[in-house]
Amino acid sequence: MPGTATAPSLPTDDQLALIDRYWRAANYLAVGQIYLLDNPLLEEPLAPEHVKPRLLGHWGTTPGLNFVYAHCNRAIRERDLDAIFLAGPGHGGPAVVANTYLEGTYSETYPHIGQNGEGLRRLFRQFSFPGGIPSHAAPETPGSINEGGELGYSLMHATGAVFDDPDLVAFCTIGDGEAETGPLATSWHAPAFLDPVRDGAVLPILHLNGYKIANPTVLARLPREQLRSLIRGWGWEPFEVEVTDSDDRMPAHRAFAEVLDAVLDRIAEIQTAARNGTAAKGEPPLWPMIVLRSPKGWTGPKVVDGQQVEGTFRAHQVPLSEVRTNPEHLAQLETWMRSYRTEELFDADGVLLPELAALAPEGERRMGANPVTNGGLLLKALELPDFRDYAVRVDAPGSGQTSATTVLGDWLRDVMHLNPTRFRLFGPDETASNRLQAVFGATDRAWQEPILDTDDHLAPDGRVMEVLSEHLLQGWLEGYLLTGRHGMLTTYEAFAHIIDSMVNQHAKWLHDINRIPWRRDIASLNYLISSHVWRQDHNGSSHQDPGFIDHVVNKKAELARVYLPPDANCLLSVADHALRSRQYINVIVAGKQPQLDYLTMDEAVAHCTRGLGIWSWASSTDGEPDVVLAAAGEIPTMETLAAADLLRQHLPDLQVRVVNVVDLMRLQSPDEHPHGLDDTEFDAVFTSDKPVVFAFHGYPTLVHRLTYKRANHGQFHVHGYIEEGTTTTPFDMVMMNRLDRFSLAMDVIDRVPALGSSQAALRQRFADARIAARAYTREHGEDDPAIANWTWPRS
Repeated sequence: MPGTATAPSLPTDDQLALIDRYWRAANYLAVGQIYLLDNPLLEEPLAPEHVKPRLLGHWGTTPGLNFVYAHCNRAIRERDLDAIFLAGPGHGGPAVVANTYLEGTYSETYPHIGQNGEGLRRLFRQFSFPGGIPSHAAPETPGSINEGGELGYSLMHATGAVFDDPDLVAFCTIGDGEAETGPLATSWHAPAFLDPVRDGAVLPILHLNGYKIANPTVLARLPREQLRSLIRGWGWEPFEVEVTDSDDRMPAHRAFAEVLDAVLDRIAEIQTAARNGTAAKGEPPLWPMIVLRSPKGWTGPKVVDGQQVEGTFRAHQVPLSEVRTNPEHLAQLETWMRSYRTEELFDADGVLLPELAALAPEGERRMGANPVTNGGLLLKALELPDFRDYAVRVDAPGSGQTSATTVLGDWLRDVMHLNPTRFRLFGPDETASNRLQAVFGATDRAWQEPILDTDDHLAPDGRVMEVLSEHLLQGWLEGYLLTGRHGMLTTYEAFAHIIDSMVNQHAKWLHDINRIPWRRDIASLNYLISSHVWRQDHNGSSHQDPGFIDHVVNKKAELARVYLPPDANCLLSVADHALRSRQYINVIVAGKQPQLDYLTMDEAVAHCTRGLGIWSWASSTDGEPDVVLAAAGEIPTMETLAAADLLRQHLPDLQVRVVNVVDLMRLQSPDEHPHGLDDTEFDAVFTSDKPVVFAFHGYPTLVHRLTYKRANHGQFHVHGYIEEGTTTTPFDMVMMNRLDRFSLAMDVIDRVPALGSSQAALRQRFADARIAARAYTREHGEDDPAIANWTWPRS
């Protein structure tokens, strides 16, 4: 539990002086990373050849991050805290690298960067340098779970990290530029969801240094009382520290130490009261947070070329440019670096002086060495119920109907029951809407605010996370996964695009850690996409967009997995596989409305294991076909089968092969994706020369893109979503996009050379059937029952 009932004694002036020296060491290392190639301890006068030719990095936020990190170290040591550090400001990498180096974690992780002069040289040289490390707190940085390259995710990552980890404290420094982003603004709602009994604590430290890259920041210019009111309205109690003199740093150290002790005591009080049952019922605690005001670029050059730098936007990146070619700037850089007085920080060999090294916590209490930040070290496999026990009985293909997600909900309920501290379900107010309400048999929705008698399944210890912000859900889930747990996010298909950019960042993180030996694999990022395009006819075009799968397919083949199970048994098989997997981004698209059941559980497992296959029971030949009808997705599958039924009735001599695709990546060439079928297998299924009429859940171009290397690609004719939609009936929706059974059958007539004009009359009948189906909807407001109630005919 963080903190104690009685606060440790406040640090003495001598102790604060040591912290100041430690902070100066971190600042020196940060400046060295941005500027230096050589001469790391300035043992000789600084020369142009000692400076990097390309100056990259961000100084402005760095001294504030170093300041906070040094003080958090003291609190960890004195209170024996289990803590992690998140650097929200985008380019705070120099600070986190500097501090993990000072505490020894960096050299333990990268032995070639030792704690000596040569190690310093290598540390400096690698930063933002070809073949080196990025300027963010990236996966390469020990202790990092928040990359920072894209702003706005630090507080949600911190919150996700402390779920189900009651002893963890997440120190989360938030930049005031970052605080302007939508995801960060939503993150302040964390107190409504954090359980002080079961979860750990987040300590936000809002660092107001006043400026972004070129403009002032909103919160820094907000009137003080208005900002305090805003923070209290979010559910936090603000504690403020302000640097009033950038040269005399001791008052700032003293003030921050006092405030940090006060807020940690307050966190301990909140958690103790909640855990011993003395907390007020029905009221979320007012969690403490810190507002730190300090000059941007604190301790750096005050004036450059006659313009103020410290305390302005000019300190944001590199305060001194053209150092190699501008002798005045070179001299100013040397003066700046010598102002930290390295002789008081390092010995002659470049080793941190022992009295300063002693300030860092030890072992895994170091924030850079906390195993929570390398979640794969802590990851344990889920205890999963046997999905076969939840099988839907299928007496004959395409006869009965089941809501696939309802069946999945029964299985997920038991997953949550068996894994009460390492699995959570995330979704934007749609768990019941997506027919997953069975999970409430195991847990409730997390909720700390007042609960009314009319509310449904709300509880402080609930583990279903619902909030109307896909950003927040994604960030919570990422924080949860990165610290060694498992989860799933379910959302309406059209609005998964809200988190496209966050998916990008997580994909880059996974790609990077795949090549970092000391990073361990984490649980996959799992999406259940429901309420999809083909059953959003009632909500209209705003809810109709299947493009999230295109976005995920753009990611590295080592990461991207897309599954389109055609029925409930296939969904169970795919979901079990996804929750067992590691290091992937799994996208599962499955509808919530009752749909036809096709495969028994044994057949479903075999089909999903293959990833695609010929459905002989739906085909009119077991030999060489005249045409292949292929489908991926539950509605495309149904329409394809209905088209096959039409062709069987009207063209009994036509040899039709029906193929269903579950694993979309099987379409791609094996040299482009590890799941890709080799060409021989692909041609055996789809043929090398026959027309393929492919009904696809998403945009048709995606199938063309995945199959462009195949020998028969020119014969692929893909039907899918073509940006046609409105508020209408389900069948009218597929007709608008030419995905309906009649359009598919007409396309077969058009593509099979032996048919063509000889079947013009039949083609016209199919076209007339489309007209009649649409007319029926306009008159009756629903689909023709003969279409809506179609089932696969029993033989």
